[in-house]
Order: sequence, then structure tokens, then C-alpha cells
Amino acid sequence: MLSPERLALPDYEYLAQRHVLTYMEDAVCQLLENREDVNQYGIARFFTEYFNSVCQGTHILFREFSFIQATPHNRASFLRAFWRCFRTVGKNGDLLTMREYHCLLQLLCPDFPLELTQKAARIVLMDDAMDCLMSFSDFLFAFQIQFYYSEFLDSVAAIYQDLLSGKNPNTVIVPTSSSGQHHQRPALGEASTLEGVEASLFYQHLENLCDRHKYSCPPPALVKEILSSVQRLTFYGFLVALSKHHGINQALGALPDKGDLMHDPAMDEELERLVVRSRLHRTARQHRGEEPGDFDFQRRDKLEALERVPSASAPTPNLYRWEPRE
Repeated sequence: MLSPERLALPDYEYLAQRHVLTYMEDAVCQLLENREDVNQYGIARFFTEYFNSVCQGTHILFREFSFIQATPHNRASFLRAFWRCFRTVGKNGDLLTMREYHCLLQLLCPDFPLELTQKAARIVLMDDAMDCLMSFSDFLFAFQIQFYYSEFLDSVAAIYQDLLSGKNPNTVIVPTSSSGQHHQRPALGEASTLEGVEASLFYQHLENLCDRHKYSCPPPALVKEILSSVQRLTFYGFLVALSKHHGINQALGALPDKGDLMHDPAMDEELERLVVRSRLHRTARQHRGEEPGDFDFQRRDKLEALERVPSASAPTPNLYRWEPRE
């Protein structure tokens, strides 16, 4: 059934807003690259599997960064996958450095840029050394804001720097791009850290920025709420407020509330099921006394190894395994 939102928009605007053409183009490229498998199972089944994975959010696993950051849905899916895959880091109370978190990100996206991880870590660490340890929850919520709103924050940084220098901000807005290239955020000097800018003036310029980019910025009402609670603030103070704001996290919709961050019953149940099955297989082999050279034993070992690899969202395994495009 079509939603009221869908019926209220012209077809071309709805397709653009939902980035349907982006997914169609990617699906066709994947179809061509995996045509041998497709010939075996059929084109209709291929497209069914592909768009099921898009709906489940597993389509971004092990893909290139240009695809992961190409749409808001891809970004939210990546954030959710990162949380679910490495939630145990926070559950165990482990503290990691910026580079260690970057290594975790690269396990899901091999070419994930170091610069984005550094920017996220700077929200947590401020002026501290970048090799300091961070908790999983602190890094995750800072990373969420930096990754999802990357282009918006680059424009905010330029506005802040102009205000700090006494200039009238005339920022060129960086559009969302699938090129994977990131513009360097303007350097913020010591004065900006100590003094900041007038919050009301800052909001006037951010309000205009939000009006021009309705779908790639935090909800303007929540931005206004943050800035109306203080008289002056620094750029990184603004980023910290964004990362800790309950309403912005809810509006983005990728991560649970901070209090529920370590709870994921569906994933816990799936992991427990895999552990139990692994133990049953191992016990059965011991009772049968099978030799390592037995063909069935080797086949079961391979299946068992596959079963021990947890999915990011525990969906039904896809028929095809999509590989990153060069």
C-alpha cells in the first residue's frame, strides 16, 4: 500500500528522494559482474535478492566507500551494521584508540577513509591526543553524526570560521557525492576553542543552510533547540551537542537509544543458536569417531565454519555474494 508521502510527491521527485535510480544502476552493474550465477538462477530472482538486501540493510557489507556513502539509507545501514557487528566491544567495556576503531570500520568497508574516523574521534577527544582511548558508545554516537551529516558539517565549519573571523558567511555548500572525496574542514584555531561565536547569529546562518538541504541535515527544530540553550558556543561544542542529543539520534533512526545500545535480542539469539549448533556438530563428530580425511567430515567442517560467521542483521542468507567493484 502506497504511503501518503508517496502520493503527495510527483514521480520524479519521489524517485530522486529515495535514490531509486542509484540502486537500479548498482543492481545492473552487479548483474553484469555476476552474470554466470544469474544465468543459473534467473534475472527475476537476482533482482528480488538484491532489493531484499537493500531493504534489510545488508547490501552495504564489504562494499566500496563510494557506494556506502552514496545515499542516506546506505549510511544509516552502515551505521546499524557497524553497531551490530561490534556491539560486544562496548558490552565488554573495551576502550580502543582511533586507529583501532578505523580498523573495525575497514572490516566492513576496506577503503573507508581515515579522515572521517579522525574527525569523529576529535568530537570525543577535543584537544586531547588522538591516540587516547575511547569507549564504544562515545565513538559510535560521534561517528554517527560525522558520517551521516558529513557534507553538512563541512559547510557548518566554514560558516563558523567566517563568523569567528568577523566575515559575512558566504559558504559554498558541498553536495552529497558518491565520489568518495571529502573536502578538508577549515582549520579551527585556539581562539575558536576558547571563545566560540554568538549562538543566535550562528543559528541564523544554519537555518538558511538547513532550508537548502532538507534531507541531508539534522532537523532544524532540534538544531534551534541546541543553539537556543546557550549564548555562545564553539564548533566542537556544537558537534558534541549534536552527538549527544536524544532527538537527533531518534530522527536519524540508525541506532538505538544510548541506554539500549548493548542490547540486541535478535542478534544475541542468532549468535546463541550458532554456538549451540557448533557444539552439537562437534559432539556428533566425536561420537562417530570420523577421520579427518573423510569427505563428509570435510564438507561438514566447511558448512560449520560458514555457520559460525554471524550476519550483521541475521537475515536469510542471500543467494549471491556480491563483491566490491573495482
